[in-house]
Amino acid sequence: MARVDHISRDDIERKLRGLQGDVQEKVEDRKSAIVGLAVGVGVVLVVAFYLLGRRSGKRRSAVVEIRRV
Repeated sequence: MARVDHISRDDIERKLRGLQGDVQEKVEDRKSAIVGLAVGVGVVLVVAFYLLGRRSGKRRSAVVEIRRV
């Protein structure tokens, strides 16, 4: 029979901290690109909604003509 080594809490904690550190480094490296992309998408959406709202408002507006009798 093979002997099973005991896995301690410290072993698990050390492994998880190592994995978290790797992920954290990758996120920090790409954070500025992600923020820039999010801002760009937000600006494009605001402009698109503005233009669509303007167009919709022109289509629905009525021309009112006032005549003096």
